[in-house]
Amino acid sequence: MNKYKVSINGLDTNNIRVLKKDEMDELFQRYKNGDEQAKEEIINGNLKLVLSIIKNYNNGKNDMNDLFQVGCIGLIKAVDNFDTSLNVMFSTYAVPLILGEVKRYIRDSNVVRVTRSIRDLAYHIMKFKDQYMEIHGLEPPIEVILKEMNITEYELKEAMDSLKEPVSIFEPIYNDGGDTIYLLDQLADDKEQNVDKDLIISLNKAMTKLKEREKNILVDRYIVGKTQMELAQELGVSQAQISRIEKNAIMNVKKLIK
Repeated sequence: MNKYKVSINGLDTNNIRVLKKDEMDELFQRYKNGDEQAKEEIINGNLKLVLSIIKNYNNGKNDMNDLFQVGCIGLIKAVDNFDTSLNVMFSTYAVPLILGEVKRYIRDSNVVRVTRSIRDLAYHIMKFKDQYMEIHGLEPPIEVILKEMNITEYELKEAMDSLKEPVSIFEPIYNDGGDTIYLLDQLADDKEQNVDKDLIISLNKAMTKLKEREKNILVDRYIVGKTQMELAQELGVSQAQISRIEKNAIMNVKKLIK
């Protein structure tokens, strides 16, 4: 049995239909004309794309059913926002959105872990502050704490931060009876603001001019996150051959975007 196989409740993953390019083109044309049934067919025809991504997280620590549902959210966003006029493969566009949803879910689901030594230091600091308060009637200056504990200012901040409870980005911070404002609304997405859109367009165009195998290997390596060994096993070739194809593909992309 394939060690990367993912089992999803209520879904026969062995019999998921995969759409061909001409079928995708036709369905997207129908969807752009208002056919909601076409959208559903596109989603169902790309479920294996979601499975190919979440199988990399099938390590026993994650609920694969939850990851599949989250990945499908990314897939739906990709379907809704895909621009067929750019001449880019749908999978090339969809994979980052699916992967982003999955990684965000895993990150937000994980509890922040603090090492025992940092937490112990924090309790010693609190104990010293209480004792100082009893004697002097006020909190000790930072300089006094640093000298007493023989620590740096960074270590002091790290220790005290370890006592704070993590806050969800979906925590409501204001509500006047109308729309609720969440912490997420106040966070700037610097990564999105710094994206070179011209470079992305050039990169997408370059990808369309690569050989199909080169394009697939680049997507699997740098977007899906597969190793060269995994690709070699899937394609039935040597790892050295995968490495050569990957290097050639990267060189070709660099030439095409100059």
